[in-house]
Amino acid sequence: MNRLWVEIVGTRGSTPRDAGTAMEVTVETTRGTIGGGALEHRAIALARDILAREGPEVTRTFPLGPDLGQCCGGAVTLRFTREPRRTDADDLHVMRDYMCQTARLHPRHLWLWGAGHVGRAVVRELPPQAFKVTWVDSAPDRFPDRVPRGVKAVPAADMPVLARRSEVHADHLIFTYSHDIDLALCSALLERKVESIGLIGSATKWARFQSRLRQLGHSDAAISRICCPIGRPELGKHPRAIAVGVIAALLRQRQGENAARDSA
Repeated sequence: MNRLWVEIVGTRGSTPRDAGTAMEVTVETTRGTIGGGALEHRAIALARDILAREGPEVTRTFPLGPDLGQCCGGAVTLRFTREPRRTDADDLHVMRDYMCQTARLHPRHLWLWGAGHVGRAVVRELPPQAFKVTWVDSAPDRFPDRVPRGVKAVPAADMPVLARRSEVHADHLIFTYSHDIDLALCSALLERKVESIGLIGSATKWARFQSRLRQLGHSDAAISRICCPIGRPELGKHPRAIAVGVIAALLRQRQGENAARDSA
C-alpha cells in the first residue's frame, strides 16, 4: 500500500508533541498522531497530496499561529518520508489499576468537547461505571464509527452555543481542533458555572487564554477554576497518556468527595 510517514524532526517553543513523534498516512487511513489538531489535518492533506502525485519527500516547518487557528506560539518541523518511522506505542499502563477501582462511585456527568485523538483516547480509557458521558464535536463524521455504550455522541455545528445549555452539575473537558473554539467554550462554560473545566494546552496557550478571558469580562477567580494543562506531564504527550492522567485526576476528585460525604 502506498504510504508516507510524517515525523516531527524539530520543534521551537511550545508544541503539542516532541521531536521523534511520527504518524503513518495512506490515502484512506492514518495511524499514530503528531497532535495539534489543525496542524495534523494540514500534515495529512499534504501527505496525501504527495502520495497522489507521487511527489518527492519534503521537510516543512509550520508556525503554530493564526494560520492554523492556534496560539501556542511555537513551530514544528515535519519530514514527509517513505522510510518507516516508529509510531507511538499504545502501551501505557501507569495508573491503570487505580482507574479501575471505581465500584463505589455513582456515575457522574462528564462532557467531552472534541472527538480528535485525545477525545477518543479519553473515551477508550473511561471506566464505564464511573461516568455518564456526552461527547460533542462539530459534525457526525468527526466521531468514530463505533461509539462505546454509555457514551452519547452529539454533533453540534456551534459548540459554544450548546455549552451555554449544557449540564451544570458535570465535569467538562475541552480538546477541540481549534484554539478559537476552545476559548469560546471556556468562556461559555464559565458563564454557565459548571462543576469543573479542564483544557488541553501548553503554558503559552494558557497564558494567552487567561488574558483573553479577562478581556471577555471574566474575573481571575472565575478563570482560576479552569485546569490547564490537563493530564500529568510526566506521563508524556501521547493521547493515551493524557487520557490516563485526566481520568485519574477526576477519579481522585470523586473519591475525595465520597470520603468527605461519608465522614459528614
